[in-house]
Amino acid sequence: MSKPIVAIIGRPNVGKSTLFNKLAGQRIAIVDDTPGVTRDRIYTEVEWNGRTILITDTGGIEPKADNEILKHMRAQAETAIEMADVIVFMVDSRAGLTADDTQIARMLQKAKKPVVVAVNKIDNVGDLPFSYYEFYELGFPDDPIALSSLSGTGTGDLLDAILEKCPDDDGVREEDDSIKVAVIGKPNAGKSSIVNKIIGQKRMIVSDIPGTTRDAVDAEVENEYGKYTFIDTAGIRKQSKISDNIERYSVLRAKAAVDRADVCLIMIDASEGITEQDEKIAGIAHEAGKASIIVVNKWDKIEKDNKTVKEFTDDIYTALSYMTYAPVIFVSALTGQRIGKLFEHINYVYDQATFRATTGMLNDLLSDATTRVQPPSDKGRRLKIYYMTQSGIQPTTFVIFCNSAKLFHFSYQRYIENRLRETFGFRGVPIKLVIRERGE
Repeated sequence: MSKPIVAIIGRPNVGKSTLFNKLAGQRIAIVDDTPGVTRDRIYTEVEWNGRTILITDTGGIEPKADNEILKHMRAQAETAIEMADVIVFMVDSRAGLTADDTQIARMLQKAKKPVVVAVNKIDNVGDLPFSYYEFYELGFPDDPIALSSLSGTGTGDLLDAILEKCPDDDGVREEDDSIKVAVIGKPNAGKSSIVNKIIGQKRMIVSDIPGTTRDAVDAEVENEYGKYTFIDTAGIRKQSKISDNIERYSVLRAKAAVDRADVCLIMIDASEGITEQDEKIAGIAHEAGKASIIVVNKWDKIEKDNKTVKEFTDDIYTALSYMTYAPVIFVSALTGQRIGKLFEHINYVYDQATFRATTGMLNDLLSDATTRVQPPSDKGRRLKIYYMTQSGIQPTTFVIFCNSAKLFHFSYQRYIENRLRETFGFRGVPIKLVIRERGE
């Protein structure tokens, strides 16, 4: 099930970042009394009543602002509204209902998204101030939630109200036996184009304007290679000069799609090479433990010689040093070059991600590995590894029991991981090692 996205919207200085930090349980957003301190969206995962939601913080909206930074913040907030499943509209009980609150309310009503009105700076929710009742005039159907983002009073009620408005599921049936493939990457890398080529029809809108695809779209495909559900996640970006920061929302979009996926296609634009944004998006798939393939698109536009593929691959693995396990394939969505090979790669890494090694096989590997390279020691005490077992898939996870977790240095963990890959493959799959001391 994908994680619903919740955007906190409101005027500057109503307490959005303070609420965000309270819900996150840590000080992530910068909090300051100066309006406009939070300029770029950030997000955090929040668990409540057995569900996980992605909450994103935004800069304040000033509908009539002429200042360039405030215009920038307003555009980011508008992008957050487009992306969100649920919107928390935050207002300030001490300031009362303002003209800007009313204008923002009209904006939200046009967006036709579920809205929870949160009236902040109420320390005693049992004794509501008169100003609280003014916010009924905004015209939303549900009662406003009274809270204090500083103390946390009322945040439980707020989260309950959010969950009531969250979509129940992602629309994908649990019994569906297709391989779920998330197509992720920065805007204009060719994600919609590749999905269009795969499904053989122009279902997604494709243009040179980044951000054409507004919502994640599922495309079901069945062919000689198998059954697949492709999740197209082209990044949102406004047609304006503020594209650099708006583009960051593609990271949040990618995260929501990766949650649902079995395999991630990380799209790289060959004409631009690998960028910092690509690294961020690839890191989401890696941290989620998903099988991944690095897909270099627009390969038809590149002048090539017999060294080009190797040099480009080396550049990718240098930038993504933590993902050298992921295969790289060079394709063209325009010409259809290597699309068949792409399906073969998807099937292969999916099989690798769902493979389970028996404990007997793992302990034979462990015995051989420790014989070849002796475990490290410190001050006369040597690491002893008792046994290893595979505890899960997607992510592929191994638990290793030893006499001292401190002696199990990172370099020796990397050695064991490399032996696992040499023996079983696990191509395209991140491996997670959990070190346990005997008795834990």
